[in-house]
Amino acid sequence: MAKSAGGSRKLLWVMILLLVLSSSAAAVALFMVFDQRDASAQETSTPVERAAPIFLSIEPFTVNLADDDYGSRLLYTGITLKLGDEGTRELLEEYMPQVRSRLLTLFSGQQASNLTSAEDKQRLADEIIAALETPLEPEQPALAIEDVLFTEFIVQ
Repeated sequence: MAKSAGGSRKLLWVMILLLVLSSSAAAVALFMVFDQRDASAQETSTPVERAAPIFLSIEPFTVNLADDDYGSRLLYTGITLKLGDEGTRELLEEYMPQVRSRLLTLFSGQQASNLTSAEDKQRLADEIIAALETPLEPEQPALAIEDVLFTEFIVQ
């Protein structure tokens, strides 16, 4: 019996040793898994530098619209252009009288009934971009006009 009690004691110690070793191995494996998640989270959470948007405000326009069923109507609108690069802003500022002339011509050809819905305003914004993309000078690089923002818009 003494042998079996001693053998049981050795078996108990071996089992305890195996339990401690397997627990340690599991702890190391969990540490490595969570450490990789933290490292990947830190890599993805590094802030990406974003470029500041470039806007060009154009003074508001007041124009007579084309006559419709209700007679003579007015449009008062202010616009801001969202631009893709600084070169486009400089070029548009340099040619601002020509830009305003093109826009006045475009606005005065509109009818009040065609400027009331959101779709009509989006169509007008597309027409503004098309009018401004026509070269202002010979051998002009392409303009980077990303969006037309209406800051004021009154049809009367």
